[in-house]
Amino acid sequence: MAQQKDDKYTYRVTWSEEDGEHIGLCAEFPSLSWLAQTPEAALKGIRKLVAEVVEDMHANHELVPGPIATKRFSGKFMVRVPPEVHRQLAIEAAEAGVSLNRLASSKLSH
Repeated sequence: MAQQKDDKYTYRVTWSEEDGEHIGLCAEFPSLSWLAQTPEAALKGIRKLVAEVVEDMHANHELVPGPIATKRFSGKFMVRVPPEVHRQLAIEAAEAGVSLNRLASSKLSH
């Protein structure tokens, strides 16, 4: 099964201590994984598996997930925290002389 030339999915390879092998993962298909002895083989395996699943989904007229890399993000999202945390962050922001938004953005980027 040939891999798609337009494959823009988000892949990651990490070591699985439990399995004693490298594991290939795809963010857009969290239920899929591929175990292999080398990182290169794990990446090749998960990419091939994703291509097969995408082909099967197309054949069955199923909705195929779009790649995260091609999505546009606004830069805005809401996070709910307990009131005590909100208060503590507001105090920290005031003491630092910055907005709560700037403080939260700084903390999230680290």
